[in-house]
Amino acid sequence: DATAAGGEGGAGTMDPKIAQYVDILLIILTVVLLVMVITLFIIANIMRNYLREKRELTAEEAELVNQRWDFSKIYKSGVVRTLVVLIFIVAILKVSLDAAFAIGIQQGYQPKQPIAFSHKLHAGDHQIDCNYCHSSVYKGKNAGIPSANICMNCHNTIKNVPGTTNESPEIKKIYTAIENNKPIEWVRIHNLPDLAYFNHAQHTNVGRVECQTCHGDIQEMDVVYQFAPLTMGWCVDCHRETPLNTQGNAYYDNLVQIHASESKKPFTVESNGGLECSKCHY
Repeated sequence: DATAAGGEGGAGTMDPKIAQYVDILLIILTVVLLVMVITLFIIANIMRNYLREKRELTAEEAELVNQRWDFSKIYKSGVVRTLVVLIFIVAILKVSLDAAFAIGIQQGYQPKQPIAFSHKLHAGDHQIDCNYCHSSVYKGKNAGIPSANICMNCHNTIKNVPGTTNESPEIKKIYTAIENNKPIEWVRIHNLPDLAYFNHAQHTNVGRVECQTCHGDIQEMDVVYQFAPLTMGWCVDCHRETPLNTQGNAYYDNLVQIHASESKKPFTVESNGGLECSKCHY
């Protein structure tokens, strides 16, 4: 495994669906407060206009007609104070939940690597297949980190900075690693907790999941960063929404037929038991 060194990167955030509900609650409370203030203002004006038309006013009515806005009284109002405290508590609660849900999430993590390897140059511009360097991505649990020997298949002859005759200092680092018989200490970016089992081959080979689904537009990244939150909720949502590719696989024929007769929804990973706990936790 590569070194789990530190680097630049952003922290995670609360699950988007939960954050959406909290935002909606804050908006509703704000709107309710504004509606109450406007309603009270309108009622007060209506009462003033009504009382102005009366010839004889009681002391209380005269006070209401001649009353001017006094913000100190508004501030001292128990109702206003209660609403302000309630909004403050909800705002603090949202910030606290955001911070709690961010624990252990490294979305946006973008460490500096020992060699400035550009996926944009290799996978994007030169269209080198991911499987060429990550040779176990279709047949193993881990995608695999290429050894320096894999790099040398190309860089035995390609040594210069693209478009120049100058020898690349980054390619020199590959030669140095080989000459010293030491591995390149790449910084690991994507880390799952030990309690979660993930198999690349199950997703890429069997499930036909594209690399970009989890890693983003990797072919456009000069410096790789963690694209997805890699939370349980994020994985579960994918299992709920992704249709299972059963074409050409007679093993699923009866199951697909039964599912089609009982439901109009697509036959997803969830339909095949993809949310059962031991699928990922064992």
